[in-house]
Amino acid sequence: MTQAVEIDRSQVLQNVLEKNEFKASALIAILQDIQHALGFLPEDVLEELADMLKIPRSQVYSVVTFYKAFKLVPPGKHNIKVCLGTACHIKGGSELIRTLESQLGIKEGQVTEDGLFSFEPVMCVGCCGLAPVMMIDETFHGKMTPKQIPKILNECKKKEE
Repeated sequence: MTQAVEIDRSQVLQNVLEKNEFKASALIAILQDIQHALGFLPEDVLEELADMLKIPRSQVYSVVTFYKAFKLVPPGKHNIKVCLGTACHIKGGSELIRTLESQLGIKEGQVTEDGLFSFEPVMCVGCCGLAPVMMIDETFHGKMTPKQIPKILNECKKKEE
């Protein structure tokens, strides 16, 4: 079993700020870089970021909460994305979302109690010919039906055991 590597959040913040020359005008890029490194935007990091950029914390939080792409809670170990682009929407993407909510017992943006899964709708994954499409981590599942979801989730859980 591999051991998780503890990420030094302060060092991540310092590196990102140096890359962006400590410019408050680069706030969105800074937030994107932090989220890429940490997987989400922890409250303590956001507060430290505001202090280091010498901007109000409310300004940082207003940007984070305005854009849906930013996450304030850690994602599940496996992130599920359901495409809701035109082709996927027409071919049943919304049904996939309802099935995931039922199977996982969570709504979009939430994480299962065991921390294994989170899910979110996305506007396009670029596989329109395979509509409707669901992704788990980097694996595409095309021509999905709600009936296929339990099997795919169970396979993912078995890999964790």
